[in-house]
Amino acid sequence: MSPGLTKDMHKAAQDAGLPLLPGVMTPSDIITAMELGYEIVKFFPAQQAGGIPMLQAFYGPFPNLKFCPTGGITAETATSFLAQPNVVCVGGSWLTPKAALAGQNWDEVTRLAKAAGELAPHQ
Repeated sequence: MSPGLTKDMHKAAQDAGLPLLPGVMTPSDIITAMELGYEIVKFFPAQQAGGIPMLQAFYGPFPNLKFCPTGGITAETATSFLAQPNVVCVGGSWLTPKAALAGQNWDEVTRLAKAAGELAPHQ
């Protein structure tokens, strides 16, 4: 997972045999990713780059592209993002709060991950 995409980054991931979920924010970023063969991309920073209205706007010209929005997503807003037809998953730092990481509170991180796994889109 990357916040952006370059042709060199794409080639390095391919050469290493690693999957890459490249970040996009603009139509030009999206077109570049599609030209390189990506069918799923990270929309980053999602909330700051227009959030759900931007994903809805992308759906018209890019109906087959799927997104994983990250950046400003919360446990409370995740389901609204997941309800979009072009969103396959979401990510957010709410899953790994700094205090839980600093305190190595893996039970809390596990609890948050399980709760996120049960999120359903608002229809």
